[in-house]
Amino acid sequence: MIRALIYLVIVIIGLIASPYLSWLKGYIYIAIGDYELETSLVFAMFAAVMFYVGLVLLEMLVVWSVNLVLNSRLLPEKWRRKAARKHTLTGALALAEEDWSTAEKAMARGADKGEIPALNLLAAARAAQHRNDHDARDHYLNEAAKDPAAYKAVLTTRVRYLLQQGELSRARALLDELNPTSKSKPPVLGLALDLYRAQEDWSALKLLLPIVKKRGIIDETEHQQLNAEVNLALLRQAAGQNEQALEKAWHWLSRAERKQTEFIAQYALGLAKFERRDEAIKLLMKQAKQQPTQAIFDALPQVLTPADLDARKQLFELEKKLGEQTEYQACIAALYDQSKEFRESQKWWLRVCQQSPTKQRWLALAEACEHLGEQNQALQNYRKAAIF
Repeated sequence: MIRALIYLVIVIIGLIASPYLSWLKGYIYIAIGDYELETSLVFAMFAAVMFYVGLVLLEMLVVWSVNLVLNSRLLPEKWRRKAARKHTLTGALALAEEDWSTAEKAMARGADKGEIPALNLLAAARAAQHRNDHDARDHYLNEAAKDPAAYKAVLTTRVRYLLQQGELSRARALLDELNPTSKSKPPVLGLALDLYRAQEDWSALKLLLPIVKKRGIIDETEHQQLNAEVNLALLRQAAGQNEQALEKAWHWLSRAERKQTEFIAQYALGLAKFERRDEAIKLLMKQAKQQPTQAIFDALPQVLTPADLDARKQLFELEKKLGEQTEYQACIAALYDQSKEFRESQKWWLRVCQQSPTKQRWLALAEACEHLGEQNQALQNYRKAAIF
């Protein structure tokens, strides 16, 4: 368009300037074979300009004609692409409104001639997943996986959906194909975290935790909670296997972790299972004097027996120092239950329930009362436990 305007300006300038140039009497003689042409310089210049303008107009006409023919042939394809964009927009709006049925149909229709078919198919799979139509979902994912660029995205999506279905084994097989490492994308690491927890694969989770913390997938608080959960689970799991596994799990902990009472208590319970009760008692008693916590006092009645008179005596002597702690009181009550001294255990369980009652503690108090023949009191305590 701009070029045509330039040509028009040149013609107009020529028309305006030609009268002023007419006084020049230039002469041009052209002979081609039997043909001869005589004209003035001004007319020759004017004729040359008009010829060039005509040539440009002819070029524009030819280009327009060719485009018209091509567009006529490709018009159905354009219509299909326009319809695909319309379906994609409809599907995106339906996804935002959580109208899963409409979203699935629209995205599936828009995938055929869409600009990014894999994106439409993944969106359709998501809608099918929300409708619990797993066959349709898998069909869309299979179609999307034909695009090499979308393969990993499809694989990640499959793992997520299988995890939501509870098909942990299939999800794990696909996750192993993704091979979560420190270089993996955050969604893959997040799925690995959820799947390992669901499968209770504590060893894999132990190795993954530093990575997800460094990548910012979990914060410091979540990391500490998960790390404690994993360490306890590893110790508990190892205690159910053999002594070598227990020692391996214990030394897998960092030096700082091996000083935490919750892990010490679980380790001591494991030692007691493998005929190392003396070592376990010594470990627990040391912590009871230095770092008395609920974990230690919960573990002591499980390790001690009525025959461990020396350890029991040391615990009773801690009453002056720890007598107001509910955890200590519950520990002493449990020890009296072991030795069937129910009058003493009733006294201690009553103190515990008055300060920090729980369902289990009311039940323990009720059982002590029942052993003493105080049926009415036992019944009242059972009722308190039932409504707790």
